[in-house]
Amino acid sequence: MKRTPTALLLALLPLLLLGPACSSNQKPKPSPAIAAETENEFRLRWIARRMGELQAGPEAVEPRRAREIATREFAEKFGLGPAAPRR
Repeated sequence: MKRTPTALLLALLPLLLLGPACSSNQKPKPSPAIAAETENEFRLRWIARRMGELQAGPEAVEPRRAREIATREFAEKFGLGPAAPRR
């Protein structure tokens, strides 16, 4: 079957006209809830890891004091506030 340039143009016309409008090249909007949850999870894991380091070090620190130190260090290092309570 031989196609003429006109037939080819008519076949491609909808794609040429609607292509950019129909494509979803937009990035999804970030969700504040997901961002907050991710930040909180990072904070909790970082503080827990640092508490373990402080308690296992040569000058072992009691858990309550280790949490205070780790929380302060986290805030200083990352500029983020205290951890939100887990639900």
